Amino acid sequence: MKRFLLPLGIFALVAVVLGVGIWRSPEKGVIVSPLLGKPAPQFSLPNLTDPAHPVRSADLRGRWYLFNVWGTWCVECRAEHAMLLNVQRSGRVALIGLNWRDNDAEALSWLQQLGNPYQTVAVDRSGREAIDWGVYAAPETFLVNPQGIVVYKHIGALTEEAWTREILPRLPPPVASKS
Repeated sequence: MKRFLLPLGIFALVAVVLGVGIWRSPEKGVIVSPLLGKPAPQFSLPNLTDPAHPVRSADLRGRWYLFNVWGTWCVECRAEHAMLLNVQRSGRVALIGLNWRDNDAEALSWLQQLGNPYQTVAVDRSGREAIDWGVYAAPETFLVNPQGIVVYKHIGALTEEAWTREILPRLPPPVASKS
């Protein structure tokens, strides 16, 4: 009986140390994107609101933008929509939408009813583009710098906290207007 106490005690100690480490980990629940620090995927996709002009990644280079993956079927996308409108009103960064595996008519209706926070909306009917971005589930938002490098990924509905703590500090300071 005593010969089992030492291995059992060591096991319990290791379990406690691992449990405390996991509990205190600042990044628990964070899924790190393999795109961070790498070029954003190149694409040319149909434009939801202006079918005559496709949305091309090459046209987005040279400026900061948030790339937001959404769909009308996504409950959390509806929950984050007011925040996206706030981001648009702030004027701090362009907001580009990727309507993912959705019906165009329903997506247009959604934007008409709730307001359109996007500068432009690319359409990904097949889901292929979302795979290239490493999307797990909508909504997901990527911050891309002017060089086309993904610098931040937010999984889930964009919140005021994520906007102020994670995105705004990564953006350059606003340019003061000359009076």
